[in-house]
Amino acid sequence: MNGPVDDPVTVPVNGSAGAPHRPRVLVLRALGLGDLLAGVPALRALRREFGRHEIVLAAPRELEPLVRLCGAVDTLLPASAPGRAVPEEIAWRGAPPDVAVDLHGRGPESMRPLERLGPRRLLAFAAPDGPEWRAEEHERDRWCRLLSWYGVPADPRDLGLPRPAAVSPAPGAVVLHPGAGSPARCWPVERYAAVAAELRRSGRRVVVTGGPLEHDLTARLAKLAGLPDTDVLGAPPLERLAALVADASAVVSGDTGIAHLAVAQGTPSVTLFGPVPPRLWGPPDLPRHRALWHPGPPGNPHGRVPDPLLLRIRPKEVLAALSRLPEVRAA
Repeated sequence: MNGPVDDPVTVPVNGSAGAPHRPRVLVLRALGLGDLLAGVPALRALRREFGRHEIVLAAPRELEPLVRLCGAVDTLLPASAPGRAVPEEIAWRGAPPDVAVDLHGRGPESMRPLERLGPRRLLAFAAPDGPEWRAEEHERDRWCRLLSWYGVPADPRDLGLPRPAAVSPAPGAVVLHPGAGSPARCWPVERYAAVAAELRRSGRRVVVTGGPLEHDLTARLAKLAGLPDTDVLGAPPLERLAALVADASAVVSGDTGIAHLAVAQGTPSVTLFGPVPPRLWGPPDLPRHRALWHPGPPGNPHGRVPDPLLLRIRPKEVLAALSRLPEVRAA
């Protein structure tokens, strides 16, 4: 496990990556798209605090385009595990990190891979000197509070991303994204189709995106809504998806990564919540973002059927929320 930081296992995302004799900070957040974006304020706080250090982020390789856009990371160290599990090993090279930061979980599971590297300093909820974990805390606030506990000022509002260089495949369209990480967070496709049909009747272009394994879902939505094949965009590469969202007139989705991307790009959005309330993962309280949720007992975000609270949301509520967005007028 010896070798320079610019070993092929790592991905430089900043021109200063891999500079010799530069102290290094290793940050673990080997999670998904929404998790990365919710962690951007904390990453930027680390960048400001450790200006002389190389910031190395252990995260999935496919997130590189947005890791690059956030401007807080020098080097991406690919790391991932199925679901939201902790990677069994972090392929760290060279001397121990000067600072290791657990932005992955509450520990001790997520802290142990960092401990094994022998960092000079470890920042983590599970560390003996770490703060208490608060279950009822917004994700962005949680990680900023962790850093603030250790004397690193962090602002949870610092989450915007610049527009990517890629060209949008559908500028000005309303983007519908029916999929999510689990069925519990998937609003019925028939209801998305009803929203799409009404938007088209009002003269708006509607495009549909989905995950790599959601072709059947997006195809069904398109068929029910009468969308042309050209408006079913599937799972575009991440940089192109970011460009699509940046230039969209609005994004409608469940509580999943594209909702966080809309927030990061400043795009009007309507996000549908069910098992997890918006106070934990929702958008900032800004006029351009609407979070729809019917209060009730929390559900299982990994459940195999749509959550009962999510099913309380009707298409007319989504259309009404779209019509109230400052930049969008729906039917």
